[in-house]
Amino acid sequence: MPHIIIKLWKGKTEEQKKKLAEELTKTAMSVIGYDENSFSVAIEDVDPKDWAEKVYQPDIMGQKQNLYKQPGYTM
Repeated sequence: MPHIIIKLWKGKTEEQKKKLAEELTKTAMSVIGYDENSFSVAIEDVDPKDWAEKVYQPDIMGQKQNLYKQPGYTM
């Protein structure tokens, strides 16, 4: 039932992506309590030159009401 979509810059290995999906699933299970079989995880590679157009504008700026963690640094 929970579906997690991750968009990241191209260049991560299949091993890194699989590990990320596993760790996100484990963490989500511990927080929201669903069984591992309830989760699906998709990872979309995005070329860095396309990030602003394909991710930042539509998914971050255009969906602020859905963000629980905004990008940015705190010092």
